[in-house]
Amino acid sequence: MKNLGYYNGKYDEIENMSIPMLDRVCWYGDGVYDATYSHNHVVFDMDNHLNRFYRSAKKLDIIIPIERAELEKLLRELVLKVDDGDQFVYMQVTRGSGLRNHVYEEGTVGNLWITLTPSKVQNTYEPIDVITFEDKRFLYCDCKTLNLIPSVLGATAADRAGCHEAIFHRGDIVTECAHSNVSIIKDGKVITHPLDDKVLPGTARIRLLAFAQKLGYETEERDYTLDELMNADEIIVHSTGSFALPVAHVDGKPVGGKAPEMLKRIQDALVADFEEQCKPQ
Repeated sequence: MKNLGYYNGKYDEIENMSIPMLDRVCWYGDGVYDATYSHNHVVFDMDNHLNRFYRSAKKLDIIIPIERAELEKLLRELVLKVDDGDQFVYMQVTRGSGLRNHVYEEGTVGNLWITLTPSKVQNTYEPIDVITFEDKRFLYCDCKTLNLIPSVLGATAADRAGCHEAIFHRGDIVTECAHSNVSIIKDGKVITHPLDDKVLPGTARIRLLAFAQKLGYETEERDYTLDELMNADEIIVHSTGSFALPVAHVDGKPVGGKAPEMLKRIQDALVADFEEQCKPQ
């Protein structure tokens, strides 16, 4: 099987799957999601992704229809059913099904979707270009919700500018990217936005800070400005599928490139951890 789709216990090639119109995702985008990768048919960083998935659902009062241990077992089984050992592993839970009504009934059980599509993680050593983009999202950014129109607009604007990502900012404060987190390196320290309702608690962010500390570098979680971004020694865009991408240009202006050895040490550690976690079973 090449592309796998799963919905509430049924699975097949994605092209053969269909979703009922009564699923609340059709009315409201009413749900949360999470995503990671598999390598050698092994799901990468599963604990952190499932932690966030269940946390997002709980915060928004969405009932995931299976227990966490059961979902973990299911994911391990599903990645063995696809041909390619490198997959984009996507899961989402919608609030449930019913006729269109803003008010949901207490105790409504969610609908679980899973998709597996062939994809490899990015080359984390290859620099990227980005744009800046005003952050107009609502204040549930710490939940990985399905309400992604601002991210769609930002990512599309970046693509049309010939860039890889859009760095969001609220006023002068940098938050995150359209589909990644972003941090900076300055004077030997990794600086990133604090965890609040304006940014997603990225699993790659957890790993970036942990390995930076393990290598002996300071880390700081605080607001930082667009001016600090532009004058950083390095700008790092990080996600599960990219680890720690260096930024070469922001809005067409050259940036970073001032702490290559520190950046490479961190990148090497993240790549080594990925390969270790996803060793063939």
